[in-house]
Amino acid sequence: MRIKVLAAKLFAKKVAKETEKWSSKPLETQQKVFKNLIKEASKTKFGKDHHFDQINTFQDFAEKVPVRDYEALRLYVDLVVEGKSDILWKGKPIYFAKTSGTTSGAKYIPLTKESIPFHIQAARNALLSYIHETGNADFVKGKMIFLQGSPILEEKNGIKLGRLSGIVAHYVPKYLLKNRMPSWETNCIDDWETKVNAIVDETIKEDMTVISGIPAWVQMYFEKLHEKSGKKVGELFKNFSLYVYGGVNFEPYRAKFENLIGRKVDSVELFPASEGFFAYQDKQNEKGMLLLLNAGMFYEFIKTEDFFTENPKRYTIGEVELGVNYALIISTNAGLWAYNIGDTVQFTSLKPHRVIVSGRIKHFISAFGEHVIGKEVEHALKEAMEGTSIRVNEFTVAPQITPESGLPYHEWLIEFDPEASGEPENLEVFALKIDNAMRKQNTYYDDLIEGKVLRTLVITKVAQNGFQEYMKSIGKLGGQNKMPRLSNDRKIADFLNQFKKA
Repeated sequence: MRIKVLAAKLFAKKVAKETEKWSSKPLETQQKVFKNLIKEASKTKFGKDHHFDQINTFQDFAEKVPVRDYEALRLYVDLVVEGKSDILWKGKPIYFAKTSGTTSGAKYIPLTKESIPFHIQAARNALLSYIHETGNADFVKGKMIFLQGSPILEEKNGIKLGRLSGIVAHYVPKYLLKNRMPSWETNCIDDWETKVNAIVDETIKEDMTVISGIPAWVQMYFEKLHEKSGKKVGELFKNFSLYVYGGVNFEPYRAKFENLIGRKVDSVELFPASEGFFAYQDKQNEKGMLLLLNAGMFYEFIKTEDFFTENPKRYTIGEVELGVNYALIISTNAGLWAYNIGDTVQFTSLKPHRVIVSGRIKHFISAFGEHVIGKEVEHALKEAMEGTSIRVNEFTVAPQITPESGLPYHEWLIEFDPEASGEPENLEVFALKIDNAMRKQNTYYDDLIEGKVLRTLVITKVAQNGFQEYMKSIGKLGGQNKMPRLSNDRKIADFLNQFKKA
């Protein structure tokens, strides 16, 4: 075991040097990626249609290749799905990551033999970065769990398809196989609740040291462990020292996690998606995640305030500024070109380039022109909870435009911890704290409150498991599925009001 720890530290040192090399030369790194992408795809259908042979600079690219979302790229993707070669990237993809889109139905995101290694390397390097910074490699001696989708893959026209997390499960390095949990059989269980119960049975007596997964679903796992054992997670797993997560902000869950675990553990944030693995947290005490500039992806950024205007300016890595909200646009070695993934980011550092995920370009509230984004509601809730024993299991926010009486408002639907100490003693006082925090961050919202267009937000308490019932109702319980923080309509809010708690 000592040899394993030493080997991990030496490997971490090597990767840290490589990371420093490319991250310290961001423009050079991205230019190299850009040229390689254009060259490799020049003979594809997409490359010919967009005159890649005439593209020498980013300006050429921006003129010839418009920004697209999945629907706009679908003409090409459908040809790839039919089994045709050399459409978006040379040859055929080796996988499709199947995701569910709100307007597109099933989405098939190509993964190529060039792109898949970067997904694997990034996840590995995130752990190695943590080891190099902290010197803590003891966790490699214990068991690691990754709560993810089923690794059972289907096939479509000779190309395997499944959830990204299920595809990645086929690439676990040999040196981790003995440490990895749950078992293959358990991982293949499709029903999420059945799967979590099986995972609890398999892991409850193991020496778990690393646990990874989206916070809402790891919380469910922790709660079931506690129900079965009557013990805190940290007592069950005495060597549990690292939580790895991605997809959503951990802060709203942190207090509840620390209560379930019984102590603090280090955490590492990831920014993975079917379209690419974009960033990971490289420093424990630095805000933001290191943007992976050498991972077969060329990045563009559009200011969100300009995104829906005609021909908004497209920025490259050398032009971005701190604290500005950008829509993230990517071109990749899986054949996505000037592709809008739907996420918005803000830079927290430019040396090296670190980002936080600030929300979704389509997940916002602007029913009254307030332009509220996910980062703002998460920060406001965190600020209101500070110094209290209040704990939140899950929440979402929606506008109430036509209330039965009084002015319109933002409705915050919150599932508090069912323990007595987890709920606010005075809901109106807590709502006012959140409202004040929102007003400090968002001048549009502040103006609407001040001008008596809106009244102070209203909190609706949601009964335990109400959010799980919503996710189940839309077929997205568990795995990598995330609860939207914001919506500009009442669909989610109206469903959750069935679970309204007095």
